[in-house]
Amino acid sequence: MPYSTPLLRGLTAAAAAALPLALAAGPAEAGTGISVSTNGSTVSVTTSACAQQINGSWGNASLLTSSQANFAQGRQVALSGSSALQSAAWSGVSPGTYTVIVVCANGSTAGTQSVIVSSGSTPTISATASPSRGVMGGLGGGSRDYGTITLVGGGALVALGAGATVWFLRRRSKPYRL
Repeated sequence: MPYSTPLLRGLTAAAAAALPLALAAGPAEAGTGISVSTNGSTVSVTTSACAQQINGSWGNASLLTSSQANFAQGRQVALSGSSALQSAAWSGVSPGTYTVIVVCANGSTAGTQSVIVSSGSTPTISATASPSRGVMGGLGGGSRDYGTITLVGGGALVALGAGATVWFLRRRSKPYRL
């Protein structure tokens, strides 16, 4: 097959050209997570992900019911603590299933977790993690948050691959010219 070698060279050159873009993007940072617990009608959250205080704030935590879709709709509480550990709590929470989201002062999401508040007096802890943007498939990393540069680099690679495919197919359909 006479086209396999030029195609292979073209794709290798395209991959080599895209490599600096991928390396410049750097590793994607993911939040270290949160720990949510309940005690009766009180829900509390702790994290160590918001170690940077901006304008006197470590960030905010939001308690969302099942009918609420985003951070702004929930019951928001400011995080308190130190650079080693930050926490927030909600009291008088009705029985049900809730989602806790923690956003640091720098705008990054420290984590999202579901919790069940029971009507009994025994504490119930649920450690069911809930990715903020749905399930992300792939090789592991089910809740990794990718940055803008990484997404732009990936989009550029997809566009480059589509362009190379179109070029190859158009070139293949024309007869040879000297």
